[in-house]
Amino acid sequence: MKKNTINIVGAGQCGALVAIMLAKHDYDVHVYERFTDPRVKDAEAGRSINLALAARGLNALRKVGIDALIRPMLVPMRGRMVHQANGKTDFLPYGQKSGEEIYSVTRLGLNQVLLGVADDMPNLHLHFQQNAIGFDAPDRTVHVRNELDGSLYQIDAQPLLAADGAGSTIRRSFDGTDTFGGIESLLSHGYKELSIPAGPDGEYQLAPDALHIWPRGGFMLIALPNPGGDFTLTLFLPNHGTNSFDELKSDADISAFFEEHFADAAKLIPNLCDEVLNHPLGLLGTVRCRHWHDRGNVLLLGDAAHAIVPFHGQGMNLAFEDCVLLERIVTQHRDDWPTIFAQFEAEQLANANAIADMALDNYVEMRDTVRDPKFALRKELAFELERSLPQHFIPRYSMVMFHEDIPYLVAQQRGELQKALLEEFTNDATNLSEVDIESARAAVVNRLVPIDSVRNELSFRK
Repeated sequence: MKKNTINIVGAGQCGALVAIMLAKHDYDVHVYERFTDPRVKDAEAGRSINLALAARGLNALRKVGIDALIRPMLVPMRGRMVHQANGKTDFLPYGQKSGEEIYSVTRLGLNQVLLGVADDMPNLHLHFQQNAIGFDAPDRTVHVRNELDGSLYQIDAQPLLAADGAGSTIRRSFDGTDTFGGIESLLSHGYKELSIPAGPDGEYQLAPDALHIWPRGGFMLIALPNPGGDFTLTLFLPNHGTNSFDELKSDADISAFFEEHFADAAKLIPNLCDEVLNHPLGLLGTVRCRHWHDRGNVLLLGDAAHAIVPFHGQGMNLAFEDCVLLERIVTQHRDDWPTIFAQFEAEQLANANAIADMALDNYVEMRDTVRDPKFALRKELAFELERSLPQHFIPRYSMVMFHEDIPYLVAQQRGELQKALLEEFTNDATNLSEVDIESARAAVVNRLVPIDSVRNELSFRK
């Protein structure tokens, strides 16, 4: 019997993973990718922020049995190392329980592993340098250009999964209609990637178990470790105005700027001026849609549906959660694509909007709030409340990063209640000994229902 066919546009992390999942369900899966196979030719340097893999992403990789292939590529990060303007550093742990850490991984390396697994599946077919240039809704067809010879052809939406990124051609083909209602909102800030090489003996030149942050109010620099002893840095600045990319036009401009704001990091970046001048300027934005599907024809997945800014490290984790949810619904309603797509949207759209908001909030926290002594005090109180009342209080960051069974929307809603509580009990305190812990505990029990009552009961998250 001929297998049912599913076409996927985009062979990034999301497209590759969902292709593997659906191929395991005996579908005949075809993936169309406009770029060259990254296993043959590396992606252009300087274009992608290192990824932070957390519980939701690891859960998805475990589900397809490839987490062991990814593990050697991961560098654990236990917390933030904050580099203050005065040269002092402060380590702020992400969590307090064993295993509460996130993992730095390169986008290219992860994509290469996923594509290698996909390529080994006989019913999964990868088509590179095949550019989906538009979607014809009445005919339910995708127009594709073969970048190898310039020829044009069509593929059917039978169904079609659009995992073609934040600038999704499929989504934009519906602009001016109510089908998706996509809105792309760009920040007035951009980013450039830089690098710190390994030391003379291959050693890390910064603490390797942390995400390093140089917060400077309206802008910041971050660094994530790689397995080879080097670090990938990302400079986030306004595009225009004071302390912006517009001001960094010469070697002298760059040297003076880094000496003033990031002197300790500048000493470790041998090609600083060249990288700032020549690496591409990346965009930062959020994509929100009213809908993610066109009946049973097209479904948007990952960044195509809900691109978010990278400041909570959840873009890939959210996309991988999409894949896990879709697979679970496909198992329930096999081949009933209108029902599958509608249920997927109903269960996940509010969660995507919630993490989009939290990611924007986290930009302010990373570049500014972490400099406030009250931030460390409130984190200390949050850990104390979690230790004594684990059924009622889990810090918002931990809910997002370490608890894949707590939906993003729940984390956002509880996080707001917890933020108000932490501020209330630390407003007049300078250290934890000055906080009325007993009253704080009583307020937690009174204001927050037990976490088990709002955990997601769906088995796909387990």
